Amino acid sequence: MDYLSIIREPITAELSDFIRMFNHSLEHENGLLQQALDHIRQRAGKRMRPILILLMARNYGSVTDVTQHAAVGLELLHTASLVHDDVVDESRERRGQESVNALYDNKVAVLVGDYILSTALLNVSYTHSEKIVRYLAELGRTLSDGEILQLSSIDNEEISEETYYNIIKNKTAALFEACSAIGALSAGASDEEVERAKLFGRQLGIIFQIRDDIFDYYNDEKEIGKPTGNDMTEGKLTLPVIYALRHTGDKAMLELAHKVKNHTISSDEIKTLVDFTISNGGIEYADKRMWEFHAKAEEFLNNDVSDEAIRKSLHAYLDFVIKRDK
Repeated sequence: MDYLSIIREPITAELSDFIRMFNHSLEHENGLLQQALDHIRQRAGKRMRPILILLMARNYGSVTDVTQHAAVGLELLHTASLVHDDVVDESRERRGQESVNALYDNKVAVLVGDYILSTALLNVSYTHSEKIVRYLAELGRTLSDGEILQLSSIDNEEISEETYYNIIKNKTAALFEACSAIGALSAGASDEEVERAKLFGRQLGIIFQIRDDIFDYYNDEKEIGKPTGNDMTEGKLTLPVIYALRHTGDKAMLELAHKVKNHTISSDEIKTLVDFTISNGGIEYADKRMWEFHAKAEEFLNNDVSDEAIRKSLHAYLDFVIKRDK
């Protein structure tokens, strides 16, 4: 099934307008800065986050200039956070392409990220909506908080699902939650409607991150965009391995998990831990949890989306997030 075509169908014109505005926001006359911005623009993904904003606006009314400026602002904030994350994680690639810090250096990457963040604030100011500006500002704080929580959890000996979900809620889930809220707000939704939209976005974000984490146990780096065990290489323990460790209580594997956190684990040991996770139901458990969140998210589609085309699009969106292969 071509999920992306179904998702985009009700907002084709609006999405084209967004892409034009977003690309224009990343234009600059400075040579080095423009090169870096061009590199970032060329690696644009599927636009899932701005699409969610546009669909939520359509669900509660229509896509306006306020919606578009908010969508550009949020996508720029997200883009800036990825540039900075690559510096923090010392990542050389982002979805199979060179990161900005790899292409240039950390100094350039940090400054480019700062420029994009400032451009995000400029665009969201054009909404003239105090609530939307506040949402974007809070999102920036939350994303930074999530990154710091993740870094501190690496140094923490505790291995728990609660910590895992707390990190997700302050990172990926917060981003999707903000998309849903800002889209609804831009169309004049009530406070109660915005809260229900936020919950839907949060559930979407949790599903998105769990699916992303499952990819870490795949073998096809070219297809997925990151090598097997990459999260463990970075000191991260995600839901599949957390479940396998808690479910079996295997002391030898628990020792390897702590070596992940200490950044002292070898590539062979990572493979051992990945194989252990797969053979002890870690992937199946993570998949089960995704479908539980999927069922909760469907309640919003059934109760809060009256337009048939928008419901079909959001349902395809929800299914795509859980079934995507990269």
